[in-house]
Amino acid sequence: MKVVVIGGTGLIGSKVVSKLNDHGHEAVAASPNTGVNTLTGEGLAEVLQGAQVVVDVSNSPSWEDEAVMNFFRTCTGNLLKANAEAGVTHHVALSIVGTDRLPENGYFRAKLAQEELIKASGMPYSLVHATQFFEFANGIADAGTEGDTVRIPPVKFQPIYSDDVATAVARTAAGTPLNGVVEIAGPDMFRFDELIRDVLTAQNDPRKVVADPHARYYGSELQDGSLVPGPGAQLGATRFADWFAQQQR
Repeated sequence: MKVVVIGGTGLIGSKVVSKLNDHGHEAVAASPNTGVNTLTGEGLAEVLQGAQVVVDVSNSPSWEDEAVMNFFRTCTGNLLKANAEAGVTHHVALSIVGTDRLPENGYFRAKLAQEELIKASGMPYSLVHATQFFEFANGIADAGTEGDTVRIPPVKFQPIYSDDVATAVARTAAGTPLNGVVEIAGPDMFRFDELIRDVLTAQNDPRKVVADPHARYYGSELQDGSLVPGPGAQLGATRFADWFAQQQR
């Protein structure tokens, strides 16, 4: 199959392209630096010629509430229109576990709006909901930092390795449309504050991690199950401890 991967030069997209090509598909990376811009529509008609599947793993360059909402609404609208004109038969989008649980988070609101556009389009689709990536741990710590203190809510946390995300997305793209959602997460459950504390300690970071039930996660107060999947989620193969040990070498 010809599969066009929107955001195909990024962290996840580049891996999805490689995995699909390794399995005999014709995967094409589409992003602004390859001449395809879903925000303006530039290059979409050309790259989608002959494509059966489109995978959207693109991301907004800005996380400001209005900008991120405009990005996902506009890009998804342009992409769905171009899909229909090109005869694409399966639209796959990567989203986040818990998009409907954190309405105070502007990024989650924008991802939810993206999902609603896809569902309403009438095109066969699959939504892959992933938990936070292993690679985000330090960024999360930075976002929760006030002075020398990192405030993290003591809730369940089940991050996943980006390579395992790409495997799940590629597998979904090669399969039959779900017309629904598949959740993916890492194999191990942690307490959010404890994992961030362990990461910073291992990196000799002097910041003190404090368990704060009211600490905001990118603007949202979390419940215990806000960031983890429900029963039946697909689990990645890579354990955080193994990945983290490899990063420290």
